[in-house]
This record gives sequence, structure tokens and C-alpha cells, in this order.
Amino acid sequence: MAQEQAGAVLAAGEVVAVKPSGAAASPECGAPATGSKHFHCHCNFVCCGQSRAVGHSADEGGSGPGPGPGSAAPPATGKKPKWMGLGLCYALLSSVFFAVVSLLVKKIEGVHALEISGIRCLFQWIFICPIIIYKELDILGPRGQRGLLLMRGILGASAMMLLFYAIQQMPLADATVILFSNPVFVTIFAWIFLKERCTLWDPVFTIFTLAGVILIARPPFLFGAHVSGFESDYRDHIRGTAAAFGSAICAAMTLIVIRKMGKSVNYFLSIWYYSVIGLVLCVIVVSIIQEWSLPHCGVDRAFLILIAIFGIASQAFITKALQIEKAAPVAVMKTSEVILAFIFQYFFLNLTPTWWSLGGALCVTIGTTGVAFQKWYTSTRKAK
Repeated sequence: MAQEQAGAVLAAGEVVAVKPSGAAASPECGAPATGSKHFHCHCNFVCCGQSRAVGHSADEGGSGPGPGPGSAAPPATGKKPKWMGLGLCYALLSSVFFAVVSLLVKKIEGVHALEISGIRCLFQWIFICPIIIYKELDILGPRGQRGLLLMRGILGASAMMLLFYAIQQMPLADATVILFSNPVFVTIFAWIFLKERCTLWDPVFTIFTLAGVILIARPPFLFGAHVSGFESDYRDHIRGTAAAFGSAICAAMTLIVIRKMGKSVNYFLSIWYYSVIGLVLCVIVVSIIQEWSLPHCGVDRAFLILIAIFGIASQAFITKALQIEKAAPVAVMKTSEVILAFIFQYFFLNLTPTWWSLGGALCVTIGTTGVAFQKWYTSTRKAK
């Protein structure tokens, strides 16, 4: 049976389009109908579908490694690149841009994370609208898929909003590491909702990932009442941890919904739903909590524009990477976002990571990278 191009993502809220090859994807996959140039994926991490399904990546705010359950790592499609490492370079550039987006969110002062999320959705909507009009797409989507599109938009937007809030409440690297636990949750949810097969290794990788999150959160009932090493109040750190954890779960659920929708929904239409619903949700929530604020002239306004531009650049490069490279190497390369987050935190935010954070990052990286390699090994055996 012909294999489909495997997919991967950025951070909660990111979008990936990959050109499929060979036979059409299975109905469970999020690929478009036969003959379409794209399928869509939205979530902040890398994950793949079954051997017949196209893998999907995590949105918004963007990004992480690890193929999903039962996926194959099929041969890359399209023209063979002149340089064999070109796909990995694209993946690295995607990681750099996503890490810069997270840093800019952290650097903006006086603007609530939800307002930043709304501004990003606004810019993305502005870019997508002309494409929707040019392609003469029905903005409501195909009948029978509108409920899933609505759910996709809510979950994807929630993942981005929670991630940006987490970045503002806790150390940048810690929030990025927790977000990278996304592929493990995709494996669990795919087993529950899509009846995909789990292996004996999946619980092991899940334990590693959860252990890493615990090391980063350091709850008092395990580490004592006097917990040190945080950049802000411990309650803010706990709120940030809960938000990052929720972002990872929402991003994983987004993938499940996308795969459930099948191949009948246009890629750009899915982005449109995400942008519009995200913008509406941000406006409603910020209005309720009364956190509207005008960004400061100069640097902050420039940062807001750069967040939108770099977010799109990150999506573009991960798309190019997946068009010419297998999913597993791309997934491993995406773990560089964790390293970049620690580097940016140290040099630009003047915050030295604790050994607990480094240990947690190591555990999460082992878990998510293990998922990637395990799926790659399984697909290789099936191919033989």
C-alpha cells in the first residue's frame, strides 16, 4: 500500500500544509480529497497518523516532536533536494522562528497574553481572507463537517491562548518543555477515540513525559512548602504550568478532531476557522476580564507585528521540511526548540535555569523523541 507524507508541527496554534503523494489518505486522516495539493494540520507539536493516514502537527502556538500512534514514516515526496540536509535545515529554521515568537511574547510588557493571541489571529485572518475569496470557498465548510470545524477552531485557539498565557506566567523554557509533551497525549487520545494501537513503549514514554512536567512544576506536596528557583510568585508558576499543560492537551485534541474530519475540508478553510474563532474568543475573554490595553509605541507594537510574521514563517519552513524529509528526523530536529528556549531565556531574559528545569526538559525530550523513534522503527519494519 502506498504511504502518505507524514506531518509535523510547531507550537500551539501552528498550521502545516504538506503535499501528499501516492494513493489518497484514509478517511480518518486530515488530508484533502484526491487531487488536492494540501492537507491541514494545526497544533504546537509533531505527530503522525496511522500507516494509511497522514500525520498532523500541533497548532498554534506551535511546535514539538514525536510521531503519533501507529504512524508510518513514508518516503519523502516531491523533487529530491540538491542537498540531503535541506529538509532538516528547514525544520531548524522553523524551530528558530517559533522560539523567537515565544521570546517576543515574553518580552512584551503591559499587554495581556489573550490580547496578544487576538492580534495574532487578526493578522492571520487578514492573510487568509484573500485566499478564501480567490478560491471561492464556502466559509461555512462542507455539510456534516461544520461541527468538527467549529470544535477544531475552539481547541486550536484555546491551545494558542493557553500557551501565550503560560509563557507570561512562568519561565520561557519551562513553558516550551511542557508544550513539547503534546505527542504523548496524541498517542493516548488516538488510542481512546480513534482506537489506534498502543505499544508497550507508549506507557514508558508517557511516564517520562509526566515526570518531566512534575520536575518543572515542583508541587509543594512533593518538594516541600518552600520551593525556590522561580522568576515570579509560585502561584503564578503553578497557573502557568496548568496553562501549558492544558495547551498541550488542547493541541493534541485538535489533531484528533482534524483526523476525524477526514479529507473533505480545505486546508485554508481550516485556518480561517481557527483565526476567526480565536479572534472572537480572545475579544470575548479579554472584555470579560477587562484587560484591554494599548501596546506601547515603538518596540511593543513592532513585536506584535513580528509575532504574526515569524509565526507564518515558522509554518512555511516546517511545511517545506515535511515535503522533502521524513517525519521522524524532522520531529527530532524540532526538539531544538527546547534548547533554543533555554538559550534565549539565559541571554535575553537573564534567567538561569535550575537543575530541576533541566532535568524536566531531559525527561520530556526523552519521552517525545522516544515516540518519534518508536514510530519510525515500527514503520520501517512494516515496510520490510
